[in-house]
Amino acid sequence: MLLKTFGWSFAVTALGLVAAVFYGGWEAFGIVAILSILEISLSFDNAVVNAGILKKMSAFWQKIFLTVGVLIAVFGMRLVFPVVIVAISAKMGPLEAVDLALNNKDRYQQLVTDAHPAIAAFGGMFLLMIFLDFIFEDRDIQWLRWIERPLAKLGKVDMLSVCISLIVLLITSFTFATHAHQHGGAHADKAQTVLIAGIAGLITYMIVGGLSGYFEDKLEEEEEREHEEEEEAARSGKQKPAIVLAGQAAFFMFLYLEVLDASFSFDGVIGAFAITNDIVLMALGLGIGAMYVRSLTVYLVRQGTLDDYVYLEHGAHYAIGALAVILMVTIQYEINEVITGLVGVVLIAWSFWSSVRRNKALAAAGGDAGSDDKAEVPSGV
Repeated sequence: MLLKTFGWSFAVTALGLVAAVFYGGWEAFGIVAILSILEISLSFDNAVVNAGILKKMSAFWQKIFLTVGVLIAVFGMRLVFPVVIVAISAKMGPLEAVDLALNNKDRYQQLVTDAHPAIAAFGGMFLLMIFLDFIFEDRDIQWLRWIERPLAKLGKVDMLSVCISLIVLLITSFTFATHAHQHGGAHADKAQTVLIAGIAGLITYMIVGGLSGYFEDKLEEEEEREHEEEEEAARSGKQKPAIVLAGQAAFFMFLYLEVLDASFSFDGVIGAFAITNDIVLMALGLGIGAMYVRSLTVYLVRQGTLDDYVYLEHGAHYAIGALAVILMVTIQYEINEVITGLVGVVLIAWSFWSSVRRNKALAAAGGDAGSDDKAEVPSGV
């Protein structure tokens, strides 16, 4: 099971490290290995959240996620995306940007760094919306009840997530503009860019997430209707085949997963420049890490880990919220990547420990694992 799920990751790791040695010797080997570990540590929460979505999809779409999705993640986000950002921000052609990345690495790094406020605003808003929509939803199983219960009640207010996200974006852009003005106005023109990028991230979430949710609801309705018709032994020759609808639902959920992965990869791509400005080594290291995140996602789904350890998904979403805040803060202040990675690891480890305690308490009491309200079980505090 382990080899079947992680086989491709092991193969890509071997090929990537060998390619690094041929490209730049043992120093390049070390850099690629460090970048791989960095990407995995920063994206573990991504795997947990992805698993919550992927478990609703068929084995076919899980394979698509591991194949086509990996190509998008590795070549799209870890290789093409930084080049596109440079091309747009520096107003140059894509070929010129590639030439700059390969032959003038210091200048390339500077241009990507200059584009960081817009990247962070886009990714921060997208991730913040994911966290807020999760925390404002009333659910049977709650981890940190003293936080989640009152917030679930507040979540009944329409569009509350959007309002809070826009307030955060306005405060961030205003603070950034004020800071730039007080220090000579070097980045004053970028405050507007931050605002626009943040709104773009918000719109992207609403479109992709909305379509995904819409088709998922349609799929559930179709399955329920088919079940009723089977019970009544009724058949309709004109009925739209469920497989078509399932394909639509799965496609938009797949699209949502890819945008989610893109938002998670922002901190990894930016953080990689603290280790190297060589785009080839960056693509190799982050690509290997992305493979393991993909494989870990599928492993969590097939092992039913999220069903066994019910607070893991909560911990991952809290980590998403922390990452969103960190991204917004890094628009103006520098935060070490180690801190970013540790925050996510600590929150997920805490939620895992809470899940283990809950399972032991339920086993001792002979309780039902379906809801925290059915048995007195320990939560996160």
